Amino acid sequence: MKGLIGKKVGMTQLFDDSGKAVPVTVIKAGPCYVTQVRSVDQDGYNAVQLGYEEVKPQRLTGGELGHLKKVDLPPLRFLREFRTDESLEAGEILTVEVFDEGDRVDVVGKSKGRGFAGVVKRYGFSGGPKTHGQSDRLRAPGSIGAGSTPGRVFKGKRMPGRMGNETVTSQNLLVSRIDPENNIIAVRGSVPGPKNGLVLIIEARKQ
Repeated sequence: MKGLIGKKVGMTQLFDDSGKAVPVTVIKAGPCYVTQVRSVDQDGYNAVQLGYEEVKPQRLTGGELGHLKKVDLPPLRFLREFRTDESLEAGEILTVEVFDEGDRVDVVGKSKGRGFAGVVKRYGFSGGPKTHGQSDRLRAPGSIGAGSTPGRVFKGKRMPGRMGNETVTSQNLLVSRIDPENNIIAVRGSVPGPKNGLVLIIEARKQ
């Protein structure tokens, strides 16, 4: 199964065969343990649950520890599900070697949280005029709707609010380098989230 859990290490560059510098994101992925296998007969769909990053038992609840103890696995901090029809068994270990250099992958992560932001930062609004007597409308959104008709603000209107901290997928990234000894995978381009942020690496859906 082509799917792993990992943590973003940061960005660097590699040189391809022609000597061109290529920007890559380094991800420390795996080893991941198969903690549960879901089937159509029992659960209504096929999937595999993977666990990542061993921790002290005190970090987990009794239910989480019991769930992992059923398949004789150590305490694992992160559990994530991957939809797949592959036949795997609980207790198997997946490493970066499930991918090959040249594969295309999607990387899913949580974007950096920016807190409460205005429309200029959040959506790129241009703001009000810088002259003609205006004094306090420089970064304001302007009118948000008409008065009598419809007499309300439409749902989904782009307004100030919390920015970031959302699930984002970077699609169709090229796997540039695999290092099985250090559990490292380098993908071309950027991936969402901060350094040490949790990411999921899955086979690209749009090849």
